[in-house]
Amino acid sequence: MKIFEEIESEVQSYARSFPRVFHRAKGEFLYDEDGNEYIDFLAGAGTLNYGHNNPVFKEKLLEYIHSDGITHGLDLHTRAKGEFLEAFNEIILKPRKLEYMMQFTGPTGTNAVEAALKLARNVTGRENVISFTNGFHGVSLGSLATTGNSHHRGAAGVSLSGSSRMPFDGYLGEDVDTTAYLDKVLSDSSSGVDLPAAVIAETVQGEGGINAASFDWLRNLEAVCRKHDVLLIVDDIQAGCGRSGTFFSFEEAGISPDIVTLSKSLGGYGLPFAVVLIRPDLDQWKPGEHNGTFRGNNFAFVTATAALNEYWTNDEFAKNIRKKGDYIAKRLDQFVEKYGEGNFNTCGRGMFRGINCVNGDIAGKITHSAFGKGLIIETSGADDQVVKILCPLVISEENLKRGMDILEQAIAEVCDKEDFIPETVDYFEDDYQTDVGVKQAS
Repeated sequence: MKIFEEIESEVQSYARSFPRVFHRAKGEFLYDEDGNEYIDFLAGAGTLNYGHNNPVFKEKLLEYIHSDGITHGLDLHTRAKGEFLEAFNEIILKPRKLEYMMQFTGPTGTNAVEAALKLARNVTGRENVISFTNGFHGVSLGSLATTGNSHHRGAAGVSLSGSSRMPFDGYLGEDVDTTAYLDKVLSDSSSGVDLPAAVIAETVQGEGGINAASFDWLRNLEAVCRKHDVLLIVDDIQAGCGRSGTFFSFEEAGISPDIVTLSKSLGGYGLPFAVVLIRPDLDQWKPGEHNGTFRGNNFAFVTATAALNEYWTNDEFAKNIRKKGDYIAKRLDQFVEKYGEGNFNTCGRGMFRGINCVNGDIAGKITHSAFGKGLIIETSGADDQVVKILCPLVISEENLKRGMDILEQAIAEVCDKEDFIPETVDYFEDDYQTDVGVKQAS
């Protein structure tokens, strides 16, 4: 550990929560240099939906490397890019009756957000962007201006402008439709809020505390945007690629965003990769207006295409995600009832869920205890008060249950419950077969 202490920047964060040297990973497991095994409920902050070193993707990537495939190509046309575009269009867009142009940005999610905001402003000629309380969209300056968290915003070093904050769904209470407030503000020329170029929203706020917007709220938000001729940007960087139960997190709401940002698990293998999906008439970029040396990633094109072909050609994978998500939800509800004493509550959707523990001290103790028992899991929320579950979507039933058992044991320990008994009820339906999980684990 000495070399990390000597020359790595103090900005490191996850390494402080999990002070080990990791050197191997497979499926839903991480291994440290001492040979200790950990179930991974962090999964690269949602980057490893298909697990570590997915064997199908690894084979395709190695084949591509051995064939001297293009490693770096700027935005040149390459076979790997063409195959990804074709697969994404045929497997994802057309079946959902979606039509988007695809922009390859720099390889991080925040760069995709920067491009989306820039394009919206250029197309509409307006500057202001509506963002939401507890939203997180990245830490480069444009994205940071739309991010709510004071910890991240405080590190900017300059004033952050160009965005007006509005209350997210549930922020003012369950009975308050905050889209009605947004509509009122945009309808009133004396509200002090300039007509925006766009509204940017996560359907499930990951870093903000696993706050899931209702489908009605999302539909109302889209209606407000249409009423006022404002573009709707959905940031699907963490909630997308299946995490919520469908490929896009907005599918079940039945909305059609004007712009969508994707990254994290899009590349499949953990390789850096980010895109912006743009409604065709909005694709008004001039050549090179938003560029970057590493826009597009040919290795990620290969593994992303493999992911689409392996998991998304039919609905079976999505069904498995939803059933696993239901299992997680039932276990979390049980934890709240057994240990929460009226203070805990659950949040999230699909396999993107958490347990709100009132304050960050309690949540931190739970994740620390869980790590000591072989489970890597982190917190989120304004005060790190939510224990966040982000296990790989391909995790087997057995290991999902093992991880949830460890989490329950950690909660019971922190809540000083001496009568802890591991859950034995099988919430999975008898006909539930996690074929993709078994495949990955093998």
